[in-house]
Amino acid sequence: MAEFARFLGQTPASAVARLLAAGPGPGRQLVVEYARALWSWGRAPNTITRRLATLRGLVRAAHALGMVDWLLEVPRGDELWAGVEAGPPTESRHYLLPRHPSEIDRLDLQHYAIRLALGANHQAPVEAPARILDVGAGSGQWGFDMTEEFPEALVVGLDLVPGKPDRPPRYQPVRADLLRGLPFRDGSFDLVHQRLLFLAIPAASWPAVVRDLLRVTRPGGWVELVEPPLGLEGAGPAIGRLLEISLAAAAARGLDTSGAVYASLDDYLRRAGAREVRRREVKLPVGEWGGEVGTLMATDFRAAFSRLLEARSDLDPGERADLLRRVQEEYEERHVTSTLAIATGRRPG
Repeated sequence: MAEFARFLGQTPASAVARLLAAGPGPGRQLVVEYARALWSWGRAPNTITRRLATLRGLVRAAHALGMVDWLLEVPRGDELWAGVEAGPPTESRHYLLPRHPSEIDRLDLQHYAIRLALGANHQAPVEAPARILDVGAGSGQWGFDMTEEFPEALVVGLDLVPGKPDRPPRYQPVRADLLRGLPFRDGSFDLVHQRLLFLAIPAASWPAVVRDLLRVTRPGGWVELVEPPLGLEGAGPAIGRLLEISLAAAAARGLDTSGAVYASLDDYLRRAGAREVRRREVKLPVGEWGGEVGTLMATDFRAAFSRLLEARSDLDPGERADLLRRVQEEYEERHVTSTLAIATGRRPG
């Protein structure tokens, strides 16, 4: 029952009570949604079948005791698996950067740089959230830090691939593809956080994704979006060359190549129906000239650009190394900066 309770965002006892009170029609629909959520979390078909059989047995036992006057009919076949492919999600075909064994290390560096620059883990004015969702959780470090800031909260980290294995007790990873729809019921979270997914979400999908983020936010809860523009300020010819390569790769995957995502974060929230929308822009130094933040950002960018260049068969190792060297020099000579836009919005109560 633990997974069913997590799906509903309730305690096991409350989840059982809700199922028993649902009745035959709503109860059947509830288990259809639960089955699809289990699949999104990477559960095998046989496991899903067993989970549904447990719920059916629970209702049958309650019926035998005279607690309910209905029996749960577990859906089968096309109704259950409509829109669901044969296997669990693995990796997005849209994600720009090739997967690499040290990707978790890079994402951790990125998180520490952003946290240091912002002076906080989040900008949304939440005070005592009970449930927090991190969409595109990456290594999971943002969520880990949030469990320390809010020790009573449950933090759910959603991603296509696993993050770090050593997790805090109040952190729950969920494996799912947000482009298929978030596997959570309406109003499940007090804070929904999504950061740096401009390299993963197709440009045309952003309005629908933000609507889904707001859907799973409770009335009065907050959504926070964090994204950069496509370029770096103060860039020279070497950085410009890397940008050309990046934009070509992004265009091939249907990703944003115009900077529209960065410019539209707050507008996405407004159009989705959020209220009290605010936008803040923060400059981050890139390079040792910018101290600890700049050094972390330069290391992050070097790792990301290295992986992008490795995928280019028309560049030999010497050319790639020379381009990266010149990029590092431009960081220091030109005092290059990156910018983050942080947009927050509240679901109407």
